[in-house]
Amino acid sequence: MTQQGAVLQGYNNELVKCIEDLCMQKEELNKQIQQAEEEKNKLQHEIQVLSEQLECVCENLAQKVASRNELDKILAETEAAYMKILDSSRTLLNVLKKEVGNLKHTPELKSN
Repeated sequence: MTQQGAVLQGYNNELVKCIEDLCMQKEELNKQIQQAEEEKNKLQHEIQVLSEQLECVCENLAQKVASRNELDKILAETEAAYMKILDSSRTLLNVLKKEVGNLKHTPELKSN
């Protein structure tokens, strides 16, 4: 009976050791889970911060694009008006040159 008791004690010792090993593995896994949860929370916070920054940049970009489009419109209108002024100035100059040329052919100016 003593031998059976010793065998039983050996089984018990191994069983206790296996249980202790499993408990240590569980503790290690719990630490890893805790670290992963902390990393996940940190990344989620960073994503939120970056999303807010992205929203601000997008709003700013949209305002700048709208301003540029308005400037493009003003510039196109101004260039078109300036071209009309140049065309009118050229026409006026041509008319003036023609009139001056006509004046040179009049007898009153030839005698002077």
